[in-house]
Amino acid sequence: MTNLPTGRFTAHTDEPFVVFLIGMRVNRFRALRTWSTVAKAMPPMMESLMTHPESGLLGAETFFRLWPLTTITVSYWRSFEHLERFARATDEPHLEAWRNFNRLVGSDGTVGVWHETYPVPAGGFETIYANMPAFGLGKATSRVPAVGRRETARQRLDG
Repeated sequence: MTNLPTGRFTAHTDEPFVVFLIGMRVNRFRALRTWSTVAKAMPPMMESLMTHPESGLLGAETFFRLWPLTTITVSYWRSFEHLERFARATDEPHLEAWRNFNRLVGSDGTVGVWHETYPVPAGGFETIYANMPAFGLGKATSRVPAVGRRETARQRLDG
């Protein structure tokens, strides 16, 4: 068994940031070639972002649901401008992957892709991590002990 940190922690950042959720859902499992091609587009994007801190990606976590096969990546960005710059850059893997998706899948329904974007103003978030390793926003920014912090989410948000 691994030694997990015990106690309560919270994320700390004084800067605004963006939460970006992105994922895909396999709608026709037997169309393996199509949906696996779409799924294979994400690792090169994440690799490029992780090796270039100037991209503005602060951190990310990816999750899978087995049925229906669905992925979600929760990512934290320095700003919407950083996210948009990556999405539109001709020398980054996203734009070509998006064009390939439209050519390969278009609106045939084989696989769905989605994203949601949430700008968060400085201080406009609340986190608590109890007996957890570095995770989520606390991993993307910094994690500090929640000692002396208010006891409810409402109290923590109200400062």
